[in-house]
Amino acid sequence: MRRCWQDFTDLVLPTGCGGCGTPRTALCARCRVRLTGGAPQRVRPRPEPSGLPVVHAAAPYEGPVRELVLAHKERGALGLARPLGEALAGAVGGGEGVGGAPRTIHLVPVPSSRAATRARGHDPTRRIALAAAGALRRAGRVAQVVPVLRQRRGVVDQVGLSTRERRANLDGALYVVTGGDALFSESGRVVIVDDVMTTGASLTEAARALSGAGGVKDLTAVVVAAPPDSFEMNRN
Repeated sequence: MRRCWQDFTDLVLPTGCGGCGTPRTALCARCRVRLTGGAPQRVRPRPEPSGLPVVHAAAPYEGPVRELVLAHKERGALGLARPLGEALAGAVGGGEGVGGAPRTIHLVPVPSSRAATRARGHDPTRRIALAAAGALRRAGRVAQVVPVLRQRRGVVDQVGLSTRERRANLDGALYVVTGGDALFSESGRVVIVDDVMTTGASLTEAARALSGAGGVKDLTAVVVAAPPDSFEMNRN
């Protein structure tokens, strides 16, 4: 009930823009453009882990975009789930090839740990995945959230860990629930979703777990944001 009330008040009585603090709006026009106004780009971390699928991001993880992600994830600004989901839906579109018939899109969120979900009071990645599915459906696509990944063992918070430590922390940590592969249509796209990509360790582990599922054939990943230097357009 508390979260439902907070979600409502974020939308109806916003105290300030989650990106820049502009009063009386949850998301100002300028920050919305920073979040959703650019063309999604393919991103690659440095170094790129073996097994990382093709990843597209909606925006660089800096400035107002970083603040919006953190406001939703850590500060309970639940009203931001919809615009973050719209950004994620744009990244899904950026990862599609040209031509061919539209296919069912299966969005698979990277799961938060139970401890993190309890501490935050919500699962931010699953929330924005649901919002992204809604945005895709409003655009005439067939999309569904398929939360089939689970943590096999406990993992520590990734913040502050090195690239090597992140990989060790997540190696073998995820699995697909029994019967989960049956939820994917044979002709559909399976898209791993997360709010932010840093080293790519979470997406790589999710891809490893999903690749072992018989129903997964076309596997990519999308995130709302990624470090600016991971965007291909910024590379020489």
